Amino acid sequence: MREKTIGILGGMGPEATAELFYRIIKLTPAMRDQDHLKIIIYNNPKIPDRSEAIIKGTKSPLNELVQAARSLEKMGVDFIIIPCNTVHYYYDELTKKVGVPIINMIELTAKKISELYPHIRTVGIIATTGTVKARIYDCAMHKRNIQVIYPSFEMQAAVMRTIYKIKAGRTRGKEVLISTIKHLIQKGSQAIISGCTEVSLALKNVAETIPIIDPLQILAEEAVKTALTEF
Repeated sequence: MREKTIGILGGMGPEATAELFYRIIKLTPAMRDQDHLKIIIYNNPKIPDRSEAIIKGTKSPLNELVQAARSLEKMGVDFIIIPCNTVHYYYDELTKKVGVPIINMIELTAKKISELYPHIRTVGIIATTGTVKARIYDCAMHKRNIQVIYPSFEMQAAVMRTIYKIKAGRTRGKEVLISTIKHLIQKGSQAIISGCTEVSLALKNVAETIPIIDPLQILAEEAVKTALTEF
């Protein structure tokens, strides 16, 4: 069986990219080096800020994303994964310009929630303001009869400040994010989505009274499964 080569379009941010790579390694059934999967990482932290582009209309990241995806395609990857929730705002446009499949982390997460927790009808989202404003998760959730609950304006502003601090390495951000979880539970959330890869990093070992769904982990699991599936 020929294993597929994974392409990671990363840099948004670099630590989340490294974390995804690490999780794929840990999920791979390997007894020796040669059992691990072939992975090509294109780490481009110069891609314009996705939230700024969505909220303020600053430079679009699409051209840089297309260039990065095409570079991975030329290097021989069989499919691409992107460890960034907000970038999925550009998913449809990006897939039209690339010749290899790009796994949709948003759809994947919604599907996993409906499979694992079929009783859940409300999910709270902790994400960038770009993801919140663009309602990136809404369509995938609504198709499965799940309502999306967002933080208040003030709480969302605190979340966004925390995300940027995590990117800068100045805080792990756990206190603000835990407060946001409690806020979303009070608003009726039956589960919480770590809807930003920096949030995934900060909440990695946090236990709560309701499920915390980690799209980064779901993406890593799907990448390994896809790579090990025959053509």
